[in-house]
Amino acid sequence: MGTAVQYIYLAAAASFVIGLHLMNNPATARRGNLLSGGAMAVAVAATVALLISWGTVSTTAWLVIAAGAATGSTAGVYAARRVHLTAMPQLVSLFNAVGGGAAALIAIAHLLSETDPGARFTVPGALDILIGAVAFSGSLVAAGKLQGWVPAHPIVYRGARLLPVVLAAGVLAGVLWLVAAPESLGALLLLTAAALGFGVVMVLPIGGADMPVVISLLNAAAGLAVSLAGFVLDELVLVIAGALVGAAGSILTKLMAEAMNRSVLHIMLGGFGTGDGGGAAAGSEAQVRSVTVEDVAIQLAYADRVVIVPGYGLAAAQAQHQAAALAALLEERGVTVTYAIHPVAGRMPGHMNVLLAEANVPYPQLRDLEQANPEFPQADVALVVGANDVTNPAARRPGTAISGMPILDVDRARSIVVIKRSMGHGYAGIDNELYTDPRTGMLFADAKQALTDLAAAVRTFVR
Repeated sequence: MGTAVQYIYLAAAASFVIGLHLMNNPATARRGNLLSGGAMAVAVAATVALLISWGTVSTTAWLVIAAGAATGSTAGVYAARRVHLTAMPQLVSLFNAVGGGAAALIAIAHLLSETDPGARFTVPGALDILIGAVAFSGSLVAAGKLQGWVPAHPIVYRGARLLPVVLAAGVLAGVLWLVAAPESLGALLLLTAAALGFGVVMVLPIGGADMPVVISLLNAAAGLAVSLAGFVLDELVLVIAGALVGAAGSILTKLMAEAMNRSVLHIMLGGFGTGDGGGAAAGSEAQVRSVTVEDVAIQLAYADRVVIVPGYGLAAAQAQHQAAALAALLEERGVTVTYAIHPVAGRMPGHMNVLLAEANVPYPQLRDLEQANPEFPQADVALVVGANDVTNPAARRPGTAISGMPILDVDRARSIVVIKRSMGHGYAGIDNELYTDPRTGMLFADAKQALTDLAAAVRTFVR
């Protein structure tokens, strides 16, 4: 039985790799997700069959396993069906916390149950507790920042620089002590407490604009913790699955940091929002040109090229279907329509692509930053729907909180229309200089309603 289960684990691991590859393309991402989920279900079923074959699992243990499976399954189904796509970054962060915390608990339980664990278990076990605990507490703080339960701005307090150093020293001491004396409960408690605290103080000073990068980094950490748990338990499938998650998270972290032209080290030492926030005083209503639905509809109806720039505001309003309907209407009238997608639009890479795919937007219409920016000077209208920091020209000059971050060159279009509820800031916490550009018209409205009204108004014009 054991040999058969190992082959099943190997097949599941191979399916994880194939599924991850399929997720690289929007056209095959759903199939990749189903393949990976199915492989995990088969691996779990094989594990249950293996436990049954042993015949040594107590009734109490089976009840605990059943309760855990029921709780996890219920939470997963609820999250999949009820959590909006705009809240997906928070959900991913919670999943990171669960993965890291579970991996740390596995190591703790194993070390406590072993009478004389050698370096073969104590070294990966100590590292597992360290990384898993940091991923657990750090991910909870990151999810809280994105959800609004924890202030999104960098939280600075007296001793904010000293405390991480003290906790890092505690972590190092705990690891060395645990490896030297694996039977010491004090070493285990010191390492766990210091790692949990370090995860919190590491994320608190980072601004909300950098949270997607932090989440990706913590995702990589959770994967590494799971892989180390595989070494502790001598389970190949955990090693492979954790390594895949760790590698994917590391690659995503690098890509996102590059998309914002920032180093991961710079982000971890203090994110956006910690600078002087220099920028134009866009918050003054007197400096903003407000427009009506009819004004915008005329521009769109008689334009030759329109670039739609979706942002988090579109995702939050769940207005992707209305945007797609407006684009389809304009195309019927002979207007060329494309979508300019910033790498971190919607908070996570690919987030906006998934939203638009859900609304059946043709994939060839989507342009990434490098493709979109050369097209803006030829665009008659750039229609910005809820995008803020990723369109702010302040990024092109030094001294602002987003200096150096690549942006969509929306201000180079012939005319700009911004649909936004208010003049509120983005996660960077600074005013958007685009809003005071003389060519920019601000349409203050809910994105879904505004796009619906625009489509109705465009229909009244004869081209």
